[in-house]
Amino acid sequence: MRKSFYSYLMAVKGPSHTDEAQIFATHASHDIQFPKHTDDYEEISSYLELSVDYLPSMDIFDRIWADYTENNR
Repeated sequence: MRKSFYSYLMAVKGPSHTDEAQIFATHASHDIQFPKHTDDYEEISSYLELSVDYLPSMDIFDRIWADYTENNR
């Protein structure tokens, strides 16, 4: 079974204050509205673009998404 993007993101979460992926994951873990049970790129991307201010660049999301799709086949 394919795991959700959020589950993958939580595996990236860490204490770093300089790693963009870890910072994004930490913020997402505190976001109660984050779409936690989906693996749909458009749904997550739209949510991030329209609803959050903690992601300074969608490039960060796109890089993590590429890793997610590669590691979650």
